[in-house]
Amino acid sequence: MATWEVKKFEDVLSVLRNGVNCKQNKKGGGNKISRIESISNADFDIEKVGYAELSKSDKDKYKLNRGDILFSHINSPIHVGKTALFNSEDEVYHGVNLLLMRPKPCLDVNYFEHYLKYLFQNGYWKGLCKQSVNQASVNQQDINKVEIHYPKSISEQKRIVAILDEAFESISKAKENAENNLKNATEIFESYLQSVFENKGEEWEEKTLDAVCKISSKLIDPREETYIDLCHIGGANIESITGCLIDLKTSKEENLISGKFPFDNSMILYSKIRPYLVKVVRPDFSGICSADIYPLKPVDSILDRDFLYFLLITKDFTNFAIKGSARAGMPKVNRKHLFSYSTFFPTLPEQQSIVSKLDALSTETKKLEAIYTQKLADLDELKKSILQKAFEGKLT
Repeated sequence: MATWEVKKFEDVLSVLRNGVNCKQNKKGGGNKISRIESISNADFDIEKVGYAELSKSDKDKYKLNRGDILFSHINSPIHVGKTALFNSEDEVYHGVNLLLMRPKPCLDVNYFEHYLKYLFQNGYWKGLCKQSVNQASVNQQDINKVEIHYPKSISEQKRIVAILDEAFESISKAKENAENNLKNATEIFESYLQSVFENKGEEWEEKTLDAVCKISSKLIDPREETYIDLCHIGGANIESITGCLIDLKTSKEENLISGKFPFDNSMILYSKIRPYLVKVVRPDFSGICSADIYPLKPVDSILDRDFLYFLLITKDFTNFAIKGSARAGMPKVNRKHLFSYSTFFPTLPEQQSIVSKLDALSTETKKLEAIYTQKLADLDELKKSILQKAFEGKLT
């Protein structure tokens, strides 16, 4: 049975340091320099390096060797601790804001890199890092105090690495299949949705959005007794694509003071501001919404509410809205542009028939999406479980 050691990083690292601090450009002139973006996908990406002219002494000091590990110690909290093994044939130099790690001969570099990924995937660095408003960081002193478990035998370390690599290759292929299935399920629905509005019938009539729905709500004070206990919906409460509502609170709980729109279940809510543009909701309750959300009420005799919902999530309408919001600052799609959108509408009974088919397909699509999303989550958990067993000496 293999003998295991427990040591601190400071005992197993021959090098732990930051890189050269120099003015970089992205135009391709000079020496290649690693950047935070170089390891954004947890692999070293030679297409995401900077460039600078370095002196001979800097080149000698900061040249990356194959097998070096780059560690993101300054980043957003969810990315602190991300690592990548440098295996490029290109001549690249170690840039600032990524730490360089070189283990001593007692550690196989691939074993150590797997251990670092194990810590990252379990949220270790996120819990350790110091957070500020826009970024988080972990210092070298704290890194040096982290413990690592490893077998003393290099051959045993390599055996564990081989098992991990084989397992992770299989997991990667399974994830790729699940991601493709998830993408296909979504694309089938989107394709059918688009075809509904492209293949108009002979009796369909062209109308602008202004002719078939209105914004009937007026801004109210959310502190009034009528509204204070109603749920509030802002752009951040709407999940992209799904339109599901999350983290809802009442006006009182959010301590709202600015004007809001009241809405009810006869309306569609359409977020008009980036980054929440094109989020669409079919509410089944009454409440109040942000002034950056349009509560759209269909004209009863002309437009079915659910038909309006499906129209608003088509690619054609989404592209139209985005085009109308293309300006600096915090872009919004203005009311005039939105309501100028023109398309063909069937009769009300035909709208309702189309909605029935779309709802049925949407339900089946969401079931498939839930299955594949869960499979992806299960594969991530499997990877964590395998890593845990590896570093507890239980991997056979």
